[in-house]
Amino acid sequence: MKGFNPSFGLETAQNYDNSPRGDEDDTVRFLAAFGKSALEFAVGTGRVALPLAQAGVAVDGIELSPHMVARMREKPGGEDIPVTMGDMSQAGTGRTYDLVYLVYNTITNLLTQDDQVRCFENAARHLTPDGVFVVECGLPSWVARPRHQFIDVEAVEVDHVRLDVNRFDPSTQILDENHVRISADGIRFGPIKTRQAYPSEFDLMARIAGLRLRARHSGWNGESFVADSTRHVSVYERAA
Repeated sequence: MKGFNPSFGLETAQNYDNSPRGDEDDTVRFLAAFGKSALEFAVGTGRVALPLAQAGVAVDGIELSPHMVARMREKPGGEDIPVTMGDMSQAGTGRTYDLVYLVYNTITNLLTQDDQVRCFENAARHLTPDGVFVVECGLPSWVARPRHQFIDVEAVEVDHVRLDVNRFDPSTQILDENHVRISADGIRFGPIKTRQAYPSEFDLMARIAGLRLRARHSGWNGESFVADSTRHVSVYERAA
């Protein structure tokens, strides 16, 4: 995608919380069961970190975008979340945690396999001996699409339409995606580039990092992971 800037800038930070997924409460409930200290990779605007802290977990964050952190600081409790600025595949806090977590497909923002492996290794460095690394990510479905490109209709309203325009490169596993909103006010674009991977590849990354799969679900309420699941919530622990 020519000219794409992968940073989460001011406009993204200002609008990031406008479309909550609706499963934040389930996410927090699931994560809170793993202990009293947690580190969120890509803490963003605190959409998960803040309610998790309110649930009694001491949460730290790592974040690359100062705009996203600034948005979190505007929220109640946002000043209380310690944040280390940097790349989640490399930055460290100097501490270990009962839980390190990375949710909402964010691991796919790392655009090479090497960077994704480094992310697993960084998570392992931050875990207590009994700690876990939780990864939530959607399952790639793009390979089966004709010519590896497609448009999905996200909304059709009287005054606007929203389209999801995609092109997938199976040789690099890179998905170029643009959320396009067309209305009487004009056209608005929301581009993003991600590297897609299947759970089995993440399991191998975990093994490289000295971790192993403890459990895998298809949602935050412990749903079974089956053939028609559209995402996975994977829990990794230190290998024996």
